[in-house]
Amino acid sequence: MDKDKWKIGTQAVQGEYWPSNAKARVVPITMSTTYRYDTCEELARVFDLEQDTDMYTRLSNPTTDILEKKISLMEGGVGALATSSGMAAITLAVLNMCKKGDSILAANNIYGGAYTVFTTTFKDLGIEAIMFDPDISEEEMLSLAKPNTKLVYGESISNPLAKVLDFDKFSRVAKKLGVPLMVDNTFATPVLCKPFELGANIVVHSTSKYMDGHAVALGGVIVDGGNFNWNNGKFPDFVEPDESYHGVSYFKNFGKTAYITKARVQMMRNFGMTPSPFNSWLINLGCESLHLRMRQHSDNALKIAKYLENHEMCAWVKYPGLESSQYYPLAQKYLPNGCSGVMTFGVKGGRDASRKFINSLKMVALVTHVADSRTCVLQPASTTHRQLSDQELIDCGISPEMIRLSIGIEDADDIIADFEQAFQCCK
Repeated sequence: MDKDKWKIGTQAVQGEYWPSNAKARVVPITMSTTYRYDTCEELARVFDLEQDTDMYTRLSNPTTDILEKKISLMEGGVGALATSSGMAAITLAVLNMCKKGDSILAANNIYGGAYTVFTTTFKDLGIEAIMFDPDISEEEMLSLAKPNTKLVYGESISNPLAKVLDFDKFSRVAKKLGVPLMVDNTFATPVLCKPFELGANIVVHSTSKYMDGHAVALGGVIVDGGNFNWNNGKFPDFVEPDESYHGVSYFKNFGKTAYITKARVQMMRNFGMTPSPFNSWLINLGCESLHLRMRQHSDNALKIAKYLENHEMCAWVKYPGLESSQYYPLAQKYLPNGCSGVMTFGVKGGRDASRKFINSLKMVALVTHVADSRTCVLQPASTTHRQLSDQELIDCGISPEMIRLSIGIEDADDIIADFEQAFQCCK
């Protein structure tokens, strides 16, 4: 049976590793930085990209290779590159196609760390990020573009506001501009959303979140959809010879995998944002249960969102699975199998009341993480989005009383019981 036709659960469990006779059934951990070769000629072929074998773990590793291929399989891509963190994935993915003098169109409701790197670090490198409200019209988005625009960027489910990306609108804009659409699919995962089927060209993840699922391993990944024409006149670095790598032309030599090949042999070679093989092993292990956990996260989240929506002490709740949500129609269109486990809400009484609620929780933990098996909360304005100015917070929709809630896979009734006692403490 063709593995590309396997259901997502089979891909998550079995994808890209099938041992030969009498070999380890479970993916082995290859804790080695280097690999032995018999001849100079063979190793030279590896360096010339004529032979696809490991030479140094900064560029590839057998354990990491299995993880990369599994995630690419689940997303429906042509290749993937694992990184040391989600931020490393975003940074490498953008720098692989943008350089000094270029600009980016990016939704302003993205993760605070990504917002900061777009508006400060990339700015220092001479790359302009034009941040915009993702709910503006297609015409307004197009009006923001410049001749040097090289990328459109958004999140399938935004962090922390849980807004659903309008894939049709974003992909139309990207196509009209002749640039790729890059989507962060961390919160949805390929279990709930397949961005490549919806018009995306590049997908990034923080694998530290749902893919790991247990808050034990940092990681990130870039996935190439193989569905963008890099030879359209806007991206000469993919077509013209790369003098830093024997004059190779990524587009001419690698075709559909030009983007991810360049990311590995040029960007990863130069920046070295490499994952530990042990972290890759842990994330691969987490991926084996991803299809089961995402359904539980989504089911629990919808139940608790409805509980909060009807609670007298909850000022508001935002979750795209609620019929009252502005994004419910988009969620039904793009996320028919569930809306993941992240939502935001506020406690009546403002910032102080929300803090008292958080401090009163007993089972649910206050942590700087999100999207793993345990339910947790965070106040974004004072943590993940702390670097943003008051105006930037307002522009992003981050209010002082907002609580980001990441629903785990515990019994939903126990989560509700903890919330109920915390609400009582706020009276």
